[in-house]
Amino acid sequence: MGLIDTHTHLEGFAQRGELPAMLARARAAGVEAMIAIGTDTDDWPLYRDMANVHGGYVHHTVGLHPCSVAEDWAERVALLADFWGGRGLPSHEERNTGNPVALGECGLDRFHLPKDDPTAAERIFGWQKAALATQLDLAKSLGCPVVVHSRGAFRECVELIDASGVDWTRVVFHCFTEGEAEMAELVRRGGFGSFTGIVTYKSAGPMRAAAKLQGLDRLMVETDAPYLSPVPHRGKPNEPAYVWHTAEYLAREVFGVTAETLAAVTTANAKRFFSI
Repeated sequence: MGLIDTHTHLEGFAQRGELPAMLARARAAGVEAMIAIGTDTDDWPLYRDMANVHGGYVHHTVGLHPCSVAEDWAERVALLADFWGGRGLPSHEERNTGNPVALGECGLDRFHLPKDDPTAAERIFGWQKAALATQLDLAKSLGCPVVVHSRGAFRECVELIDASGVDWTRVVFHCFTEGEAEMAELVRRGGFGSFTGIVTYKSAGPMRAAAKLQGLDRLMVETDAPYLSPVPHRGKPNEPAYVWHTAEYLAREVFGVTAETLAAVTTANAKRFFSI
């Protein structure tokens, strides 16, 4: 039974010439597909082309990550719609490729705001909120899934999604690190949380409780590679092959099922959510 890594970043592997070997390790580990997550204009065409070359195995998204948001955010967000028309960035050779499987990752991030300049922090956070609202409007018009990055801003993310009118059943909060109360808010609205290797850490009790509350029938798993490696690889660079460690841990320690059962359910969930 295969497993889908629903959120990974492959830019570094490609830049270092390590992509073929990494993909081979993922296949050998039983990863049946992965979703490369766009964060800014430099990786959107890369991931589109990667998905075109590795069709059916590497899927892709495009979105402006909150940590990529700057004063010119509107100019970059305006380019996103072109990817659903197969055009890409104006400077890139026009190609007839498949659409992204979602918009994102987009969202809000208070953690990386300037710590020594509150005025600048609030200005940047304001840009983040405007960029997220604009991307949600686009997602609503496209009818596509949305991959949300939320760090230190869960309430604000939920409020903006509520206000956007986006279908909550098409929203996933990736790398969910909140607790049961926040998960209950997602479940009540119909949204999803997906889980990384953090859930295998000793300190992640509230996350495990949140995963249990969401239920296996709504669970998705991810690596967020090259970050957040699960035990036993914690502290080392992450990669899609390691998604199995997270899946096996959740199966054994949280849901009390076999890894094969958890893989079957989460793979079906991912295919249904992303329409892959």
